[in-house]
Order: sequence, then structure tokens, then C-alpha cells
Amino acid sequence: MRIESLFDQQTQQIKIAVDCIIFGFNNNRLECLLIHREAEPQKGKWSLIGGFIGNDEDLDEAANRVLYNLSGLENVYMEQVKAFGKANRDPRGRTISITYTALILRSEYDDDKIKDHGAKWFPVNDLPELAFDHIDMVEAAIIRLRRRVRNTPIALNLIPEKFTIPQLQALYEGILDEPLDKRNFRRKIAQIEAIVKLGEKDMTASRRGAFLYAFDENLYNNTQYFNL
Repeated sequence: MRIESLFDQQTQQIKIAVDCIIFGFNNNRLECLLIHREAEPQKGKWSLIGGFIGNDEDLDEAANRVLYNLSGLENVYMEQVKAFGKANRDPRGRTISITYTALILRSEYDDDKIKDHGAKWFPVNDLPELAFDHIDMVEAAIIRLRRRVRNTPIALNLIPEKFTIPQLQALYEGILDEPLDKRNFRRKIAQIEAIVKLGEKDMTASRRGAFLYAFDENLYNNTQYFNL
């Protein structure tokens, strides 16, 4: 039998989708934004926000469109995580999904858009039952995030531009899900030139206040040093 005839017998009909794992940081914990499914399949379960890719749409464009439609945010830090393609992952037909991680500052998202989609934030350590293979997607994204935050400044997308060292330590403890030694953390921060001490203080935490810091992207681009 000719090879061509084998393909004729089994014409592939595969859909390609993107799913966004949207992380935010609140109350010293890493959270994930989920939507409540109002239609089949798996109606009533929580899921990631996603969609199919248009014929003339690039992968990154599709991911940014999905994120904007849910949150109203543009120019958000996103990175591709992994492709999920088990044959039976979607009962509607063979679908391959490319997952993206998005890190957003929760104070900037559009509350009305969130409510329109029936979305809700959940701590990553206390997620509800998720539709399809979305729990595998979230777990893969968390593993990648925890690895990446130690040697890149991407975690800073989750907090305001000005921050204190205690706030920064709480952020890393929330992402890594482990306590960090205060003295050792401060020592490592002092070695990163791109984290710059400002001549301002946050007076909300104590009478003496805590100095504010900011991330200098130009300094980082020149040094490329970031190690926590």
C-alpha cells in the first residue's frame, strides 16, 4: 500500500487552542484566575480562560486576545509554557492547547470584565476541581514559574513599581511556598544592582517606616544579574 493512501484513510482534523494561566498576588499568596463554565462540556466546573486560534492569528496574538477579553489588560508579561495534546483531552474533538503564563498586577485589572465572565481568584494551594486537564496546566505553570523567579525578575510584575524589602520577601515566599531567611534574602537583594533603593519610605507598616525600592530595567539589561 502506498504511503499516500494511508493518509487518505485517516484525514487529520485537529483544532489548536490557547489557554492562559493568569497569576496574581494577594494577601501574601499566589493566586490563579479561573472562570466558571456555564456550558457543556463539563458545565459547572472551573477552568482556565482560553479559546481557539484564528486562521490568520499567531499564537502570541491569540493568547493576548484571550487575556485582554477577560481582564482588559494589554502589554502584560506572558510566556509560553507547554503544549498539551493527549488524544482524549477534549470530548468535542482532537484539540491541542498551547498554554501561556500571564503575570498581572491585580490592582490594574478590569473588575467589570472579570464579573462578566464569572471569574474568580483562587489560591494556587486551594484550587477547586478543574475541567479537562487544566489542573495539569496550572501545575506545569507553577513549576516553571518557581524555577524562573530565582534567576529572572519576572516576579516583580506581580507587585507595584515601588515596594519594600519585606513586601518583596513576602512575594517570593508566596510564589515558592516556603519561608526564606530574612538576613540571607536581604544579602541577596543587596547584590542585585537593578533593585534600587529610593529616597522614600512606606510609613504604613511602622512608625519608622520602611525604605522603598524599585526595579531599574536599564541596569538589569546591562548586568543581566539576578539571583535569589
